[in-house]
Amino acid sequence: MQLPIYQVDAFASEVFRGNPAAVCPLETWLPDATMQAIAAENNLAETAFFVETGPAQYHLRWFTPEVEVDLCGHATLASAAVLFEKRGQTAPALTFETRSGPLVVTREPDGYTLDLPARRARPLPPDRQVAVALGGEPAELWLARDCMAVYTTEAEVRGLAPDMAKLKALGVFGFIATAPADQTHSPGVDFVSRFFAPGAGVAEDPVTGSAHCTLVPYWADRLAKTTLEARQVSRRGGALRCVIEGDRVRMTGHAVCYLEGTITV
Repeated sequence: MQLPIYQVDAFASEVFRGNPAAVCPLETWLPDATMQAIAAENNLAETAFFVETGPAQYHLRWFTPEVEVDLCGHATLASAAVLFEKRGQTAPALTFETRSGPLVVTREPDGYTLDLPARRARPLPPDRQVAVALGGEPAELWLARDCMAVYTTEAEVRGLAPDMAKLKALGVFGFIATAPADQTHSPGVDFVSRFFAPGAGVAEDPVTGSAHCTLVPYWADRLAKTTLEARQVSRRGGALRCVIEGDRVRMTGHAVCYLEGTITV
């Protein structure tokens, strides 16, 4: 069987930046084991698979190299970019049915906007194991799906060198490290972050939409702002404009197709 495949750099306006995702359009669903094997073979943070269910409507699933996940922002953006730019979709917005409910992606003049669910975190007491595993003592700890460590400075976040084996042993899906942006290094940015998910087969994710479902409510409350400029300061880096509206987070970013071809399974 031959299947189309695309690789898209999401939350980036040029190739080799942002977060690469593989996208596989399907006519009908493959066995779960086959989709998981394709994701492992691609060895990217996520591979997205979708099946059309109606006009501008699709069922969408995401796989890391090791597991299927409940929510992935960058691979949703990548899927929308493939449909708009490579598959002839002309609707102004697309609806993806997912394990996290319906997600809408709208084509805007300045990129693509995702509408994702907010994941508000609850505070945690200090935890030395988390600090040691991340490689730096945070000022605050919070927990939603992911553990969020809040640091005082951007330099602390950039300088972290986590012990991936220790993070994985803690049994949490992912770990967010965040801090206020340093206006010298990140002018015009409100906050920075990094994201680690070794338990899901992703050591450091370059740009993580789902993490911003937790980051944005926190920083919106702390900074008393509803519109925020975010930057993920991984090696590849990525930028997101974020707006919180009740229990939803809207994220706008660009996407660039790097590769298109065919796989044989």
